Amino acid sequence: MRHQAKGRQLSRTAEHRKALLRNMAMSLFKHERITTTTAKAKELRPYAERLITLARRGDLQARRLAERKIQDRAILKRLFAEIGPRFASRPGGYTRILKLGHRAGDGAETARIELLAE
Repeated sequence: MRHQAKGRQLSRTAEHRKALLRNMAMSLFKHERITTTTAKAKELRPYAERLITLARRGDLQARRLAERKIQDRAILKRLFAEIGPRFASRPGGYTRILKLGHRAGDGAETARIELLAE
């Protein structure tokens, strides 16, 4: 039984899952939208929104906490300079998940996760 087991395993080890979420978050902040499976998009949403909330705070401690998750300096700078201030007046819900249907190769449910405009 999965009592109090939060999150999806995504058929990966803990280290692989952690690396997957980091890379997907960096791609989301770089391109503003990515297409992936529905399960991965649903798992990425809270991960990315916590980072955006840190960027909204914008202080040194928030930057250091975000730097643990985002290793690319250019993306981190963009997160704190552009994305964080864009959502300064919004109390949460910075992303949108749009379901796209089934993938041609294996029939997996696909979705697009994107940052909102404001």
